[in-house]
Amino acid sequence: MISMNKNVSLVAGGAGFIGSHLCRALLEQGHDVICLDNLQTAREVNLEMLEGHRAFSFIRADIVDPLPDAVTRRRDITRIYNLACAASPPQYQADPEHTMLTSVVGTDRLLRLAEQNDARFLLTSTSEVYGDPEAHPQREDYRGWVNCTGPRACYDEGKRAAEAIAFDFARLGRADVRVARIFNTYGPNMHPDDGRVISNFVCQALSGKDITIYGDGSQTRSFCYVSDMVDGLMRLMESDVADLQPINLGNPEEYSMMEVLELVRAQTGTRSRVIRKPLPIDDPRRRRPDIKRARTLLDWEPRVSLAEGLAITCAFFEKELFSQMPDYAFDGAIAGAASTASAGLAAE
Repeated sequence: MISMNKNVSLVAGGAGFIGSHLCRALLEQGHDVICLDNLQTAREVNLEMLEGHRAFSFIRADIVDPLPDAVTRRRDITRIYNLACAASPPQYQADPEHTMLTSVVGTDRLLRLAEQNDARFLLTSTSEVYGDPEAHPQREDYRGWVNCTGPRACYDEGKRAAEAIAFDFARLGRADVRVARIFNTYGPNMHPDDGRVISNFVCQALSGKDITIYGDGSQTRSFCYVSDMVDGLMRLMESDVADLQPINLGNPEEYSMMEVLELVRAQTGTRSRVIRKPLPIDDPRRRRPDIKRARTLLDWEPRVSLAEGLAITCAFFEKELFSQMPDYAFDGAIAGAASTASAGLAAE
């Protein structure tokens, strides 16, 4: 049951990978939390750690459709986080029309809800708005190099349109808006089959399957552990940033795909062979955030190294695979390493 005497946060996409961690962090800070999710790409298991909490409620709904009465009739919502959208290429390309509508129509519906409640609104945009960037690292004032008719456009252009709507609401004084451009994020609660590089490499390595490298493996990404990302989102929501500019959130340490593969190999001890496939259409060659604005305005930067985060993530996926594959040889070695890493992070 949601109480009426504290911040009430609505998290659209709250059953997803990042969303479920955000819901938990908000609960730990004393917020009442309404999780709104259609479970299209999220997993209900992500909600198990939240169910039963007196300040948590779940509503199954799609923000492409009119918002349910259980949400629109409320007048006590103080924070709205919009994380609702399939976020990995295989997921968002599976239903490109729905992906575009989620970003555009769904964002409009949530902005109107924010206006109605006089609530703060935070849109999680994406580094994909920069496309295959010609500028490196990517600053918030870089306008991007996006193929507006390619197979990734449903997501890239959908998020660019969502930013436009959000900032138009802000310019008109209709909503108190913040926009985060999220760079690659990883950690527990990721879907094993979501198609992201970390989940692909780790699950393939742990299960003994061939590890897939696209192109020559020289393309780069930066990887932000989920707890750092959630911290950044919450800092941005509670900040007084009001200059109608997005803020990059991500880890500025840059790794090639081959470097990530070697880290995963070292962490898992895999003997899987590597196979190569053609680079997907419009796949960015380089990706690294410039986070000067986040450092200056939010006093934020990532704390968890890729090695530390991978240890915890590998342990999570090992347990996932063990539960799904009875013959899988789970010896606890990775979990032990992850426990040590988790203890070190908790001590900071």
